Amino acid sequence: MLSRDRVQNYAVQLLEQDYSHAYVNQAISALRFVTSKVLKAPSRKAGYIRPKKEKKLPYVLLEEEVLQILRAPDNLKHRTMLYLTYASGLRVSEVVRLRPEDLDGVRGTIRIRQGKGKKDRHTLLSHAAWKLVQTYVRQERPSVWLFAGQHPRTHLHERSLQKVFSDALCRSGINKRADIHVLRHSFATHLLENGTDLRFIQELLGHANSATTERYTHVSTKNIKRIQSPLDRIIDELDRGVREMVEGKLKRVHCVV
Repeated sequence: MLSRDRVQNYAVQLLEQDYSHAYVNQAISALRFVTSKVLKAPSRKAGYIRPKKEKKLPYVLLEEEVLQILRAPDNLKHRTMLYLTYASGLRVSEVVRLRPEDLDGVRGTIRIRQGKGKKDRHTLLSHAAWKLVQTYVRQERPSVWLFAGQHPRTHLHERSLQKVFSDALCRSGINKRADIHVLRHSFATHLLENGTDLRFIQELLGHANSATTERYTHVSTKNIKRIQSPLDRIIDELDRGVREMVEGKLKRVHCVV
């Protein structure tokens, strides 16, 4: 029988092995299901103590680092996919399901069909990405999908795009642990730091809840850079005092001479 204490001890063991809180909560739910539905054990009123949901900030790259990664692939198809991922803030699933007609170079927009939450939306299409897409289309002549898989009638697999990013990150020489989602996070953060309204960023990303978009306000370093550390202020004032004292002595020496 799976007692409450045994489940709790197992949960603690998972946490000590550095499993995420989401994974542990999923394991507890699975054990509860086995206990009640499979073993037909009587339900207990006292619930299990679950670890709190982790609140992690999105990881972002510097603008220079993003550019290094985007330019790393020699393969035109790979470079085009990465350009669109960052320049339009797309999810991996959205990039691989793009169709040629979804991109409107005249209006500078991309139509996302049935994104997360089964909703259509429009996001921006940058000039640099559009130029690359045009070159790619002329060379590859895609039909159904902009980025086809092994068979022309199927789109590229999401894992393939993730591998493209991993290879580009390695080739770029940037020694940071990141996955392709960092491009979407960097897109949002860089827009915010350059003054784009949070409501517009929410629309571009396709977030149903504004709280999801507001996470990027905690990642942005624009306002942090405006704040001077007290240590720097103390050192600056000390250095200024020393300079003024030296300059005062030099003036007195000059007057005596």
